[in-house]
Amino acid sequence: MLTITDLHKTFSGGVQALRGLTLNIPPGVFGLLGPNGAGKTTLMKILATLLEPDSGVAEMNGIDLIKDQQGTRQMLGYLPQEFGLYPTFTASQMLDYFAKLKGVMNRTERARLVDALLDRVNLSASRKQRVGGFSGGMRQRLGIAQALIGQPQLIIVDEPTAGLDPEERNRFHNLLAEMASENAIVILSTHIVADVSSVCSHLGVIRLGEILSFITPRQAVSELADSVWEASVAREQVAALKANLNVVSSQMSDGQVRVRVISKRARPTEDFVAATPTLEDYYFSLVSQSKN
Repeated sequence: MLTITDLHKTFSGGVQALRGLTLNIPPGVFGLLGPNGAGKTTLMKILATLLEPDSGVAEMNGIDLIKDQQGTRQMLGYLPQEFGLYPTFTASQMLDYFAKLKGVMNRTERARLVDALLDRVNLSASRKQRVGGFSGGMRQRLGIAQALIGQPQLIIVDEPTAGLDPEERNRFHNLLAEMASENAIVILSTHIVADVSSVCSHLGVIRLGEILSFITPRQAVSELADSVWEASVAREQVAALKANLNVVSSQMSDGQVRVRVISKRARPTEDFVAATPTLEDYYFSLVSQSKN
């Protein structure tokens, strides 16, 4: 269990990135879901020992993640939003370099480790290719490979699927699920709801540095049973609907706007029909309520 208690972080200029954030995260893939600027990356950097909070505690397996940076890094695998790769290195050379940085000094041991990692992330065929020519998905898989060095118990991936095509995103989800099956805690920080619904056993919604909800995806969807309604309306009707109803999303479709509304009491108007709830409905409803 990863226990985070009352974390606060304020940057120069008075920007409050975290406001007493508290979470208890069990083994598995945990999705930290929130809009840009919600505090996701700040929390990830604190857990990865790259940033110190103003106050608060984070503990896992008896280790204080904030005070014991060396102990934390020994059990940590981290894939930040942007990570440096030497474009002239091959995939195997890059992983060999990362393995040295993580203390694997025996050459034979490193060679076995690099082979195993490349196989695990499906890059064995590209082992001699320079990483400067890698696609976005290949770069992300190489990033995951370096994060796995040392069999980490806590793995943090920050906005990992931005820019990936659907096939690469699905492959990445499978990798995360495989890592979590080894009794590790995998934290997936993202603003893409589909990532969370595909792979996470639990999720937390964060906005303005505070956790709004901690729940399973199934529980989140079940909370909206018989409460989601959908209608296609003219564009000029949307403003009035938003003023009077809890509109969670609106999207242009065939010249009209498809509007999704949450109403727990009754059908909003005769134009609306019942719709199957989704995790996006839950997320957008929660975030929109917190703005009011």
